[in-house]
Parts: sequence; structure tokens; C-alpha cells
Amino acid sequence: MAFAKINGITVHYELLGEANAKNLVVFSNSLGTDFRIWLPVFDELGDDVSVLLYDSRGHGLTGGADTAFGIDDLVDDQIALVEHLGIKRAVFCGLSVGGLVAQGVWKKRPDLVKKLALCDTAAKIGTADTWNARIDAIAKGGLESIADNVMQRWFTPDFHAERADELAGYRTMMTRQSAAGYATTCAAIRDADFSDVLETISVPVLCVVGDQDGSTPPDVVKATADRIPGAHLEIIDGCGHIPCVEQPEDLAGLLQRFLKKA
Repeated sequence: MAFAKINGITVHYELLGEANAKNLVVFSNSLGTDFRIWLPVFDELGDDVSVLLYDSRGHGLTGGADTAFGIDDLVDDQIALVEHLGIKRAVFCGLSVGGLVAQGVWKKRPDLVKKLALCDTAAKIGTADTWNARIDAIAKGGLESIADNVMQRWFTPDFHAERADELAGYRTMMTRQSAAGYATTCAAIRDADFSDVLETISVPVLCVVGDQDGSTPPDVVKATADRIPGAHLEIIDGCGHIPCVEQPEDLAGLLQRFLKKA
């Protein structure tokens, strides 16, 4: 466990490997999770891959849950952490809102970006009405009131039926997040739109989506990939919104091949 004061908050992170490694991946987690979701993928990556994991603002052991923030703050946090650790250039891999953050890093600091891996994400996710409804539900009943619906979006029916213990664990991860941090991140996603950024991306891009993703379905991810010059789309079979948990071997294999490409 490591902590750093970044942009006025304490950020929880873990650097596994070297900051100057040739193959360094900066992972950014999804709404309602912390960086532990990436550990199954790290276990499947080669020894030549270093990774930076961190809990995003308002999540996990990172602070800032009770302060106002938007997508720009989440982007600035990642940039500041990377700079704090002396990382000059890396592959940025983000899941859902983490994918929005990765797009924001490209927009603000393209010099830091070697490649982008955008997992189960889009340039714009959802509608104002859907996010406002979720924020209202949290205000009335807390995270517990939406947890079962979220699990349906995160994981496939097979995962629910065959991996009940894991399902319970990840449900607990979600409900133990800060309700304030979760709701503010919902608003950040609601207001984020990187549609004007997609066609400017000039580094290699891998877009990944689960075939049964209930939050950013394949057609939504494909629409984003189609607007990024040269982007490659991969659909993981038997997978929902969190491939790093449900199909970590498949995701790691895709990332490993992506890292090796020139």
C-alpha cells in the first residue's frame, strides 16, 4: 500500500514494477470499484509488464469523496499521480469512467500517452436522465438500494449462477464505497463528453467490451471505436461490464498482444 498527496487529497496507489519500464500500464477503475479489480489481470500479464494501480477520487482508500469534483478533476488526479511517480510515458487503460479519464489524459497531455486501452466505455456514457435517476436513488436509499441492479449490469447470468461467492464480494465492494463519492462520480460521468476528442487520437487504441455488457453495450463501444483512427475493437464472449473480473485471462491476453504491437 502506498499513498501520496495529490491535488489536495490523499491518493491510494500501488506501483508494481518500475516507473521507467518499457511496458508500463496505468489502470483506472470503474464506478463503484477500487483498484483491486485489476489484480486478476495483473496476475495474467507477463513479467515484463509493470502496472500502476490507484483508487480514483471518492473511491477505495482515496480521499475527496465529500468535495465537489468533475471529470477534469479525475483526469488531473491521474496526470498528477503519474508525474509524482516520474512516469514519462505509458499505456493508459481505463474501464468505464476510467476510460473517460484515459480519453481526458489524451486531450490534456498526449505526450504522456503511448497507447490507449478503452474497456467497456465510450466518449459519452448514458444520458442525463439515467444518471440523475441514479443519483436520486442513492440520495433516498443509499448504495444498497441500487446494488442488485448494478450487479445485473456488471456481470452475466452465468457469473451470477456459477460464481456466487465472488458476486457477493464485489457487491460488498460496491456498497462499501462512499455514497457521496459514488454520486459525485455519477454526475461527473453525466457531464463528460469526449466526442470531439476521438478523431484527434493518433496513438494505437484498443477498445474492448463484453458481449453482455449492460452498461456500455457492444454497439455503444463500437460507435466510439469507429470514430478513432485505426482503433481495434475486441468483443469478449461470456462477459459483462467488468472483464477484468469476469474474464481476466481473455482481457490480459488482449492487452499483452496490444503491448507487443508496434
